[in-house]
Amino acid sequence: MFLEGLVYWHWWLAGLVLLTLEALVPGAIFLWIGISAFVVGAIVGIVPSMGWQLQCALFAALSIVSVVAWRKLRPQRLPSDQPVLNRRGESYVGRQFTLEQPIVNGTGKLRVDDSQWRISGPDLPTGARVRVMRAEGATLHVEAA
Repeated sequence: MFLEGLVYWHWWLAGLVLLTLEALVPGAIFLWIGISAFVVGAIVGIVPSMGWQLQCALFAALSIVSVVAWRKLRPQRLPSDQPVLNRRGESYVGRQFTLEQPIVNGTGKLRVDDSQWRISGPDLPTGARVRVMRAEGATLHVEAA
């Protein structure tokens, strides 16, 4: 039977296959199972007389423990040094701009950097300074600065 002939390099090969699978299917599950296979391979290399049943049980235990530990200890969300990177409108909150067009009936347009935004706020003339208070989708809510 194949399992009776398990040696260290079988476990290392299994670990390599699992790590390759991790590269193709992201999620970090196969990473920890692959590392467990490498650990079992190292132990079998040190203790070659270990039976296949103990090898498989050790692999199963290490896999379960490593995956559970990873799920418990990993950070839930990595902190970002740019928290509004993909929320462009929110990056303008607090900034002040000069109106190139007036706000009429509570709506208008504002040119910000390389884009034009719909704005909502009190009626103000051209040239007035406004401060962005909040962003809601593609609309910036402003008030007189």
